[in-house]
Amino acid sequence: MASYPGPTLVWRCADSAEEVHALLRASDTLAAEQYGLPVPERRTDRSRQLVAQRAVHLLCHENSPVAMFTLTCQPPSIRHRDVFPPARTPMFLQRLAVHPDWSRRDATLGLRCVRKACETARADGADVLRAETNPDLRGSLDLLTGLGFVPHGTVETDGWMRRVYLQRRLDR
Repeated sequence: MASYPGPTLVWRCADSAEEVHALLRASDTLAAEQYGLPVPERRTDRSRQLVAQRAVHLLCHENSPVAMFTLTCQPPSIRHRDVFPPARTPMFLQRLAVHPDWSRRDATLGLRCVRKACETARADGADVLRAETNPDLRGSLDLLTGLGFVPHGTVETDGWMRRVYLQRRLDR
């Protein structure tokens, strides 16, 4: 039986907030359908800020984004200061997203994003990588904990949105 290579996927920094926002919304919509949750509100201006900071990393096929993550030095909310133990140089993983068409095609894309985020954060001098996710999104939570992220604090609830905070040491 012959084996054929999969499509060539290449990492690049995002240069279009609109394409980032479209990928994020498509991923959010699929997750909402899968888990019976509302689609979270996303701000296009925030996508513009993150793209301008070169914080959004895209995994692309023929220059079309199929998956993404955002990596920042600043926490997405002030709450992060209260939840985590002290760290020398934390970085923050946010906005992990996989295009619905590609999530059905390649179940490893989220894994590849988180691994790339860990590599990039480590190369940038981070000692820990922090994230938050809705614990009702079992796939995301299982992915992060399976890659060594440890929950910190308790699950927080704000209306329908729930959050759990996670951290992974990068010295291993």
